[in-house]
Amino acid sequence: MRTKFLVFAVLAFALVLSACGPTTINQEAQPVSRTMNVNGVGTAYLTPDIAYIYIGVHNEGATATEAVDANKVQTKAVLDALKKAGVADKDLRTTNFSIYPSQQYGPDGTVIGTIYMVDNTVYVTVRDLDGLGNLLDDTISAGANSINSIQFDVADKAAAIKEARANGVADAKTQAQELADAAGITLGEIQNISYYDNSPYPVADGKGGGAFAADSSVSIQPGQLTISVSVSITYAIK
Repeated sequence: MRTKFLVFAVLAFALVLSACGPTTINQEAQPVSRTMNVNGVGTAYLTPDIAYIYIGVHNEGATATEAVDANKVQTKAVLDALKKAGVADKDLRTTNFSIYPSQQYGPDGTVIGTIYMVDNTVYVTVRDLDGLGNLLDDTISAGANSINSIQFDVADKAAAIKEARANGVADAKTQAQELADAAGITLGEIQNISYYDNSPYPVADGKGGGAFAADSSVSIQPGQLTISVSVSITYAIK
């Protein structure tokens, strides 16, 4: 009985396979995508129209009160000079006010006393660069004794960034065509394009540019700023 059952099972499985028929896999190979990637660089040059400066007042006194009182009077005079020069209240921001003791030492290295130091620093945005030299001279005369980190910028960089991007695209297209001609191939449609602003905040490059009036008490040269953009383009090639 068991042998008959096994023979019946084998025959049934064979019939199922026969009904299903043979299985065939036929997949055509996909064509290889041929592309060329090029990177272009575009630049645009601007003359600065704005400056950022840290202007400070440093005082020392035998007591903290004495040093602070002197600093308040001197700092007020500096702020008045800045406002008189045309700097708006919104462009004046205190970034540091500190008081600290400083021990004084004699020739033999022993402590002979303590003085107190006070620093008050204001971050100033200057929008009239033609008057910057005179502004600095006026603030120094008013009591400013710490001026540092003058940074030049352009208030509106949108047009320059647009120009730099266009120059970057043109540079990438030129490179792609030159490479295609050299390799004996034909460029197809653009498959992908991307860009990166290398200097969203422009930096001075020493190319010259606008200068302050020759009769300014303090001589300042803003130079020229550079906006740089990298553009990457991928072409299909034939």
